[in-house]
Amino acid sequence: MATAEGTPAPSDRSGRPVSTGPYTLRSLMEDVPLSSEGQDTQITISCVEYWDGNLYIGTSASEILHFVSFPSEAPDEPHSVNYILASRLELSHGVFIPGSSSTKGVQQILLLTSVNKACVRCNNVLTFYSLPELSPAFGNTKVSGCSWIGGRDLDINDNEQAGPEIIMICIRNRIRLVKIGEEPRLVKNIEYPGCLASARRGRFACVADAQSYALLDVDNQQKIPLFPISSLDEEIETTTGGAPPDTVKALPQVSGNVTLTRAQGDTGPDDSTIHGRSTSLGAFVGGLGNVQPASRSRSRDRTGIMSPGGAGGQRSPQQSASPIRSISNSQSPTRISQGSAFISRPITSSSQNDEMAQRKRNQRPPALLKPNISSPIASEFLLTTGTSLTEPGVGIFVNCDGDVVRGTLEFSQYPSTIVIDGSDPLTANTAGSLEDDQEGFVLATIKRTLHGLERNGLEIQRWDVTSEGKTWLAVPEVSHAVEEDINATSTDNTVGLAMTLSVQEIRFPEVGKRLRSRRLKISRSTDNEEAGNVGNQQSDLNTQNSLEEWEIARGQQEDDFARRLGKKRTRIVTWSGSSIYWVVRNPLALRLEFVIDKVLHDSQESRLDQNRLVKVMREIHNQEARTETDFLSLEYIRQKISIILFADLATNRFDVNQHVNEHLFVEGGLDPRVLLSMVPLLREDIVEGPKGIWIHAGLVALMERQLSVSSITLEPDEILSRPEEFDLLGLTRRYLTIWRQRKGFGSIADETQVFSTVDAALLHVLLYQDQQSSGGPGGSSTVRAELYAVVDNDVDCFDRAVELLETFRRLYVLSRLYQKRKMAGKVLATWRRIIDGEHDDGGELVDGENEVRKYLVKIRDLSLVEEYGTWLARRNPTLGVQVFTDDQSRVKLSPHQVVQLLRSRAPDAVKEYLEHLVFGKKNVQYANDLISYYLDNVLAVLSTSDDARSILAQSYESYRALHPPKPTYRQFIIDNAIPASWWHDRLRLLELLGGSHGAGFSYDIPEILQRIEPFEDALVPETIILDGRQGRHHQALRLLTHGLGDYHTAINYCLLGGSSIFHPTSGRVDSLSIPSREEQATLFKSLLSEFLHIEDVSDRVERTSELLERFGTWFDVAYVLELIPDSWSVELLSAFLISSFRRLVQDKSEAVITKALSGAENLKISADLIEKCQVLGPQVEAVEPRISTF
Repeated sequence: MATAEGTPAPSDRSGRPVSTGPYTLRSLMEDVPLSSEGQDTQITISCVEYWDGNLYIGTSASEILHFVSFPSEAPDEPHSVNYILASRLELSHGVFIPGSSSTKGVQQILLLTSVNKACVRCNNVLTFYSLPELSPAFGNTKVSGCSWIGGRDLDINDNEQAGPEIIMICIRNRIRLVKIGEEPRLVKNIEYPGCLASARRGRFACVADAQSYALLDVDNQQKIPLFPISSLDEEIETTTGGAPPDTVKALPQVSGNVTLTRAQGDTGPDDSTIHGRSTSLGAFVGGLGNVQPASRSRSRDRTGIMSPGGAGGQRSPQQSASPIRSISNSQSPTRISQGSAFISRPITSSSQNDEMAQRKRNQRPPALLKPNISSPIASEFLLTTGTSLTEPGVGIFVNCDGDVVRGTLEFSQYPSTIVIDGSDPLTANTAGSLEDDQEGFVLATIKRTLHGLERNGLEIQRWDVTSEGKTWLAVPEVSHAVEEDINATSTDNTVGLAMTLSVQEIRFPEVGKRLRSRRLKISRSTDNEEAGNVGNQQSDLNTQNSLEEWEIARGQQEDDFARRLGKKRTRIVTWSGSSIYWVVRNPLALRLEFVIDKVLHDSQESRLDQNRLVKVMREIHNQEARTETDFLSLEYIRQKISIILFADLATNRFDVNQHVNEHLFVEGGLDPRVLLSMVPLLREDIVEGPKGIWIHAGLVALMERQLSVSSITLEPDEILSRPEEFDLLGLTRRYLTIWRQRKGFGSIADETQVFSTVDAALLHVLLYQDQQSSGGPGGSSTVRAELYAVVDNDVDCFDRAVELLETFRRLYVLSRLYQKRKMAGKVLATWRRIIDGEHDDGGELVDGENEVRKYLVKIRDLSLVEEYGTWLARRNPTLGVQVFTDDQSRVKLSPHQVVQLLRSRAPDAVKEYLEHLVFGKKNVQYANDLISYYLDNVLAVLSTSDDARSILAQSYESYRALHPPKPTYRQFIIDNAIPASWWHDRLRLLELLGGSHGAGFSYDIPEILQRIEPFEDALVPETIILDGRQGRHHQALRLLTHGLGDYHTAINYCLLGGSSIFHPTSGRVDSLSIPSREEQATLFKSLLSEFLHIEDVSDRVERTSELLERFGTWFDVAYVLELIPDSWSVELLSAFLISSFRRLVQDKSEAVITKALSGAENLKISADLIEKCQVLGPQVEAVEPRISTF
C-alpha cells in the first residue's frame, strides 16, 4: 500500500512549509513499487495519469502500475486517500533504441474517458486498452513507429466530451487524425513527418518536429511554418524526426492527391502583419545565440505542404512573404520566387529525405532541444525555443494566424516540460479551482546549479502579467529534500511534470488549524474569582457549567468549520525517483506566514526588520479575497503582523518605522483587546465577557508567548524616549480613537465587550497622559480636549470609567461623565465634594458655586433643587437665592414655599430672598417681614455693640459739622458706609420706612416705635420717618433741624408731606402722596419757626433767609414780619420782601386788568343782545282772560 494522498510535502528542520511561492508540493505517493521484485533501482517513472480515483504510472521498465484509491481509515485524517496496487501491466512490444531522443519504456498514457479507452505509447509502439482495468482493446491492435499521441481538442472540456474522440497519432511520415469510438476510424492523413509534439484548438493544431514548429489547419490542410526550436540551426532540417519506418497497418491509408488550401471565406493574416512577424521573430531568435537567423530561402520543406507560387516565377512582396503552403502527393514542383522566404524545389521522396538528413547530421550535430507546446487560451499557443539545454530558454506566444503575440517568457534553462495552469476557465487545462483561475502560471521543469550542485525542480512564473518575477519550487530528489537546500545531495534523477485528466482536491489541514477560532484567555484572576463564586451560589455553578459546555460546543463548531478551509484543486503532478507529488496552489495563509516566520527567525539575533512586515501589509492591502479561505487568510496575516509590530513597538525604542502607525493596526482588523493585553497598564481595562475573546488559533499561541515574556513598561526614559507620534501610549490613543469611531458597525463581534474595553483603555491612556498637563481648564491641551470629548460622548464602560476617574482624582471630569448620563444627583454631589475641599487633580472647576447655581436652574428634579439650592444658600446666600428667583428655572416654587424652605434650611438666606421679593419684584406683601428682619439685625447689633452705637452718634455729629452746601444725611451715610451687614440692613430699613413702595404701603408703626424706643437717640432718621407717618410733623421737623441738621431733607419734608424721604427717588412722585398747598404752607411755617431757633446765629440767619427767598410764596408777609425779630436788618429780608412786594403789585395789576376785561366783556354781551332783539322785532303776546271761579 502506498503512502496516503494529500499529506504535506517535506519541510525544513524549523517546520516551515516547503514553498513560499504560489505552488507547493503535496505527496501523492511515495516509494512506488517500480520493480515487481523490489531490487531494480534503475527503473524510473516515465509518465503519470490520474482519472476518477485511478492512478496509472508508466515506468521505464515498460510497465503500467494501476493503483485504485480508497478513503483512509485514520481518525485524524478522515478526508485523506490511500492507494492500493490493482494491477501491473507488462508491455513487451517495441524495442527501445539507445541514443534516440525518446524516453525508454512507457512514453505516454492518453485516457479517453468518453469511450473508456486508453492509448499507451511504449517504446514508440501504440496500443489500446479499456478503462479502468487496462484490458486489451481493438483486438490488441498495435501501431509501430508512433512518435506522439495526443491532439485532443482543448476547446472541449473533459466534462462536456461525449461519444467518440478525435486524436492525432504521429507516425513516421504523417499525422493521422483518428476517431476513437467502438473502434478506431481514420479521419484523414496530414503529411507532416516526424511530429514529436502537438496541441489542438478546434481546427488549428500547433505541431513540432525535431527542429521547428508549425501551425496546421487540420480541416483545410494548410500549414504556417513558424520558427526553429534551436536558434543555432541555420536552416530547417528535412529529416522526419527519427521516427521508425514502420507503418500503421491497422489504419486505412488515404490514397489520391490531396490539396491543402485555405477554406473559402477564411482569410489569412494581412501581409503586413506576416512580414512584420517574420522579420522580428528572425531577429529575436537570432539574438539568443548571437547568430544571424537562417534564411528561409535556404530551407527545405520535408512535409510536402507548400504555399502556392505565382505565375511566371514572379511574385509581389506580399505574396513572397506568405508562409501558407499546399500539400500534394504528386511530384510536380511548386515554384516560389527567389526573393521569397521559401525556395522552389520538387518534393522529394522519403529515401531522398533520409539521405539528405544523414548528410546534414554528418556536417553538424543538431541542437537536441525537446519541443514544448502548450495552449494558455483558446486562440494562442505557447512554444519554447533556445540555444542549448544549459542556456536560458524563451517562451513565445503565437496565435492561430501564426503571429507572435504578448511578450515573451524567459526560463533560466531550456525546460524539458512546461504546463500552463489557470487564467482560462473555458479550457480543459484549468488545473486549479475556479478561484485560482484568474491567475495564469507557467510551470517548467528546470535543472539548475547551486554552488556546484545540480537541483531539479519547477520554475514558476506568470504568463498573463509581466510585473511578477519567477519562483523556484524544488522537487525532492531524495527523502526530505527541501526547497533551496543548497546542501542537498545531487542525483541523476529526472523530474517529470504532467497534467492529469481528473481534478483532485487537496486539503491543507494546517490552514484550518490556523484559521479556526480559539479562546484567548488574558485575565487569570477573573477565572479564579469566578471559580470562587461558583462555590458560593448554585446559580453561579449552573452558569459556569453552561459556559463551559458552550465553549466546548463552540470549539467543535470551529473544528468543523476548519475542515472546510484550505481546500485546493489541482491536475498537475510531478515526480522524481519513486515519489509522485501533486503540484498545488500554495494556500495564501501558509505562503505569507512563512515570510513572517522568516522575519521573526532572522530577528532572533538582531532587531526586527519592520520594513519587511510593512511591505507584506502593503502587498496585501488591495488584494481581493475570492474565497472564504482567502478572506480569513488575509485577515489572519494582517492580525499576526499587527501583533508582532505592536509588541516590537513597545520594546524597541531605537528603530521605529514611520509607516508603523495606528492606521496599520486598524487595517489589521484585530480585536483591540488583543493588542491592549500586551500593555500592562491597560490590561485591567479589558472586558473579556463570559464567553471570552476568540481569535484565530494561529494567533493564540503567538499571544500566549507574548504575554508570558512581556516586558513592556511605561516608565519614563529620557534617553530612549521617542517623539510623541511614535510613543506607545500616543499611538495607542490614536488607535483607540479610530476604533471608537466604529461604534454601531454591525460587523463587529462582541461589540459590547469590545467597545467597553476601547472606551476604558482610551480613558485610561488620556488620564495617564493628562497628568503632565497643568491644572485649570484645558482648552489648549489636546489630551485634555480629547478627554472631555470622550466623556461628553458617553462611554460604554461606565463603572470602569468611574473607577478610573476616582483613582486619578479627576472629579470634575467625573461630573461631566455624570452629566452625559443625566445623573443630576451625581453631578451635584461631585461638585459639592470639590467645593467642600476634596482635591481635584485637574482643577477645572474654577467657579464651582456659580456652576451649581446654573446647573440647578436647568434641571427639573424638585428634590435636588431644594437640597442643593438650600445648600448653596447656606454657603452663599446671594447665589443660593438666585436658584429660586431665576425666571429661567425649570422648577417653580411659590414665594411662600421658598421662604418656608429657606427658614428651615438656610435662615441666613431668607433676608436675601425677601429683598428680592420686595425690592426686585416690588412685592409689598413681604415688606413687613423684611422690615422685621432688618430691625432684628440692627437692634441686635445696637443692643450688644457699643461701637455700633458710637458709630451712629459719630455719624450725626460729623454730618452736623458739615457746612452747607452739604448732601442729605442719607447720601452721607451711603458715601461713608462701613462694610457691615447691619449698616446695609439699616439703609434698606430706611428705604422701606421712608415709603419707597408708595403711599399705599403700610406697616405696623406702633410696633416699630415700641421696638426702637430704647434706641431713639441712635435711630434718629427712623424716628423722623415714624413721626411723619403719625402726622407729628412738627416733631419730625424739629429732629431734622436740630437732631440731624439735614435742612435739605427738612425742606423736602415740607414739600412732600413727610412721605418718600430717606430713599432714592427717581421719576415722577405720586400726586396723591403730595400734600395740598395749604398743608405745605403750614409745614413751612413750622419749619420757619424751627429755623429761627437754630442755635448757631449765622446758620439761623442763613437758613432762614434762604428759606424765605426760595419758598416765600408759601409765607404771608405780615406773618413773617411779625415773627422775625426786630433786631434783624431789613437787608437780611430784602430778597423776601422784594419778591413779596413784587408779588403784591403783580397781584394788584392782575386784578385791575381782570376787572377791565370783565367790563368789556359785559358791554360786548349787552350789544349782542340789542342786535338780536332788533332782528327779532317786537312780539305781541295775547293775554288770556282770567276766568274767575267762585
